[in-house]
Amino acid sequence: MRMAKLDFEERIKVIARAPFHVYYDGEASAFSAKNAVGDFSILPGHADFFSMLEPCKVEIINGETITSFDVESGLVTVRDNLVYLFVNV
Repeated sequence: MRMAKLDFEERIKVIARAPFHVYYDGEASAFSAKNAVGDFSILPGHADFFSMLEPCKVEIINGETITSFDVESGLVTVRDNLVYLFVNV
């Protein structure tokens, strides 16, 4: 079996928002949060994904820059390298 070559230049698009606030809107190399199962990360090429978040610190990594913020709840969806996070809904 041949392993797929990782493309470290590939990025995900992350939009993280609450009803009246945008936490992040841009490209990233990784997204991390926590759901009922535990901590998880989203990287480029991730399978389609849908989850409710537990109270946690969300981290969005773009190169050496890390954007982080605390959430009490949230809903995250992933499809085609696009991550939508709806915070405190």
